[in-house]
Amino acid sequence: MKRYGNLFPQVISFRNILLASHKAFRGKKLKKNAASFYFGLENEAIQLQTELTTGIYLPRGYQMFEIREPKVRQICSSNFRDRVVHHAICNVLEPLFEARMIGDTYACRKGRGTHVAVKRCQQFTRKYKYFLKCDIKKYFQSIDHEIMKNILAKFIKDKPLLRLVDRVIDHAVPGNPPGKGLPIGNLTSQHFANLYLGELDHFIKDRLGIKGYLRYMDDFISFSDDKQSLHELLSNIQKFLKEHLQLELKETATRIAPISEGVPFLGLRVFPNLKRLQRPNLLRFRRKMRRRELAFQEGKIDELVFLLSVNSMVAHVSQADSLELRRKELERSIFLA
Repeated sequence: MKRYGNLFPQVISFRNILLASHKAFRGKKLKKNAASFYFGLENEAIQLQTELTTGIYLPRGYQMFEIREPKVRQICSSNFRDRVVHHAICNVLEPLFEARMIGDTYACRKGRGTHVAVKRCQQFTRKYKYFLKCDIKKYFQSIDHEIMKNILAKFIKDKPLLRLVDRVIDHAVPGNPPGKGLPIGNLTSQHFANLYLGELDHFIKDRLGIKGYLRYMDDFISFSDDKQSLHELLSNIQKFLKEHLQLELKETATRIAPISEGVPFLGLRVFPNLKRLQRPNLLRFRRKMRRRELAFQEGKIDELVFLLSVNSMVAHVSQADSLELRRKELERSIFLA
């Protein structure tokens, strides 16, 4: 396996830090610390470059908050200057991450995403009779720091960059055991978490030779015409996760079933010729629509924000074969009432 060096100078170059600053600023223009950083951009970039070059850079504290849909999660929002560092690292490492990925993994990759993953899932449903559906128990909270560092060191030999990456990985998430967990919300966390389960991808595809397989972050599915082979695969997956990645499957989400029941994946139930919205996602869509309508009626958001929000929600559910559902929901909208 090729190992890459001379990456740290690329990460800390003034040009890369400026590019990272612009990327970090997207969607954050109204945040106080982002606006402050951007107001003195050149001086802030020079200061950050100096800290990174001399090795005195230290991540600052997280701002913690919860989201409750689709499930309760604790989000760690990094300080803006730390977000700039995350972008600076990923600007350089993302092509290396991409080179290590199998074809059928779809999170954190340009030109991939949920729509493409669902389409690929449906292709598999047309070829096979059975599926094995899995996801990881408390995935982000369970990622082991030392294993993560060793995975990165397999293809990165640049010691200054590895020291910086180690500092980002070791930045403690409140409430997690020492040496465990990546903060949900960081750009680096998304890429590192995707890379972490890339080890499982290569085990399943390269070592076991499984052809019908795809993954979106910690949500993965295998396909076969033989139900017993999926039971054997499940046993191999559980053993590999425990011994090599210190992870466990979520029992309630692990399932072997015929394709005719529909494959639950990314909020949909996927059949060979049909994609249905799963009921929890349908109810979530309706709640969000009602909340947005109420906010518009009360003057909390303007018409443009309301329309953009509704368009986003409709685009998401349109992954499913849901034309009649969308018509009914929009007929109940305040614009047509």
